[in-house]
Amino acid sequence: MKIAYLFFNGQLRGSKKFYSNLIEKQEGDIYCADGGANIAYQLNLIPKEIYGDLDSIKDEVKDFYAKKNVKFIKFNVEKDYTDSELVLNEIEKKYDKIYAIAALGGSIDHELTNINLLNRYSNLIFVSQKEKMFKIEKSYDFFNMKNKKVSFIIFSDKVKDLTLKGFKYDVKNLDLTKGETRCVSNIIEKNEARLTLKNGALLCVVK
Repeated sequence: MKIAYLFFNGQLRGSKKFYSNLIEKQEGDIYCADGGANIAYQLNLIPKEIYGDLDSIKDEVKDFYAKKNVKFIKFNVEKDYTDSELVLNEIEKKYDKIYAIAALGGSIDHELTNINLLNRYSNLIFVSQKEKMFKIEKSYDFFNMKNKKVSFIIFSDKVKDLTLKGFKYDVKNLDLTKGETRCVSNIIEKNEARLTLKNGALLCVVK
């Protein structure tokens, strides 16, 4: 399985040790979206490529990575995509999973825009020490996550025949429409829990 780590220019939620251990455990290529390079630098990581208009990278970080022969891919300040989406457009088909780090926090418009990327890129996963966020279509198995808090937020206009097994609040063939909050704050009660749905898409948040 090919894995990539993409550093956004948000907040690093959790300890540096957590992220270092995560990347060490599952080796993969590292990419940065503009100011995300500052965070990678804090973790003593060498990215493969850095994308963006490069207006958010500290001079010392830029100089350090230039000396390490890291590839910079520069775009104009006036562009149609965010820096993070520029990276995703280039790498999404090259990797089975792309873990986004520091994708949350900062200004609310950027945070909501970043979360919306999960709906477009199905292999994108937001990960922090506090939570994991990803998109679910069709089915998903939750292994060895007993007692974890989990919420499902509707990404599509409608979700049809949602079934949950192994949760505190199991449901069967539930139909939902966008904006409903019924599936927020559930608990995984079994070591093997399963979600299935016939149509639609969900944002899953595991804490």
